[in-house]
Amino acid sequence: MAYPDELLVSGEHVLAHQHPHPKMLVVPALIFLVTVGAIAYLAALISAASWHSYGWIALTVLGLVSIGWFTVAPLLRWRCTHFVVTNRRVLVREGVLTRTGFEIPMNRITSVHFRQTVFERMLGCGTLSVESASDEPLDFDDVPGVQHVYGLLYQASDGDR
Repeated sequence: MAYPDELLVSGEHVLAHQHPHPKMLVVPALIFLVTVGAIAYLAALISAASWHSYGWIALTVLGLVSIGWFTVAPLLRWRCTHFVVTNRRVLVREGVLTRTGFEIPMNRITSVHFRQTVFERMLGCGTLSVESASDEPLDFDDVPGVQHVYGLLYQASDGDR
């Protein structure tokens, strides 16, 4: 999904547009599977009871709330988080209902670093740290292809000088 052109200024183009690495969806997926399995097991367990229809309704409500809170909400947060590098700035946009964001102009970036654990190297992601002229370093966790993004940032910020 391309970053919307109407949010870019004249002469600006997107170099990279990414969501956080999908590894952050592993726990919600496991919670989904465990919840569905537990609800199915409990539904089968109470099927012989005289009040089983009320129990099934309660289990359905409990299951839907659990799946919504622990699976759908993290998926929406992941989908609504954008890390964008353009030829003029670095943008981060987050939020489902309430959007927050910030940006760093390329000419304000003083240094760019990345960190990867062994596990993150296997997955191809890492933490990108961007230092600007006046602020503390900003760390962006779970950036897919962090070395590629690091190269893009370094090249774009160096081109402004």
